[in-house]
Amino acid sequence: MPLSSSVTVTAYAATVLAFGLAGAGHFVSQTHYNARVALNTAEVKGLSIQRVQSDLAYWDVYVSVSGGSSEVRAVLYDKAESQQGAISDLLVGHGFSESEITLGVIDYTLQEYRNDDHEVVEATQHLTASIHMETDKVKQIREARTKLNRLIADGFNITNEAPTYHFTDLNSIKPEMLREATQNARIAANEFAEDAGVRVGGIRNARQGAFSVVDVGSSYGNTHNLEKEVRVVTNIEFYLTD
Repeated sequence: MPLSSSVTVTAYAATVLAFGLAGAGHFVSQTHYNARVALNTAEVKGLSIQRVQSDLAYWDVYVSVSGGSSEVRAVLYDKAESQQGAISDLLVGHGFSESEITLGVIDYTLQEYRNDDHEVVEATQHLTASIHMETDKVKQIREARTKLNRLIADGFNITNEAPTYHFTDLNSIKPEMLREATQNARIAANEFAEDAGVRVGGIRNARQGAFSVVDVGSSYGNTHNLEKEVRVVTNIEFYLTD
């Protein structure tokens, strides 16, 4: 079919889904004739998706001790420090290194209860110790959390925060994903060109979108899932020929 330089046509190519072991990609395309510069081009979007596993985790644990105003603060402090150390020892025994564990300061608060005359009738001391972990042993955390909760039976008042998982090796998969997104974009352009009776030529212009990493099954930046989904969109303009 001959191409016209005076008519502008917009068409949407079919959405294509391609899933594989290493990743997945799909795309939609928008094709148009560029009459202003006397060029026939097809502008398409190529989307590549790849599933990966997190390689870094952050995890925070808190242990608290409390006592009445009559209890000696130093005794409560020693108890909090002892329980903090016991948690650290459990994590080391589970295969984490001491360099992955950071023991935070022990926070102290005094909670007073007053009567209508503003007189203190009761007071409670609270001490909270924190344990922060940064590790690449992401698969070991789930079991460690379960074992840590068993300390509750020993009288530990533990707050076991949900760990956050992150994927940091994005550079290793960028080239492959960009190639896939470009291939998907060309397939979309070819589908339109075949229907229009023209052929797809070389690339006139290409723009790469930002890479995004989200939890599998989520469209937002949640970080509590070990499995992640990496996405990238490319915008490519192809020449069209007879």
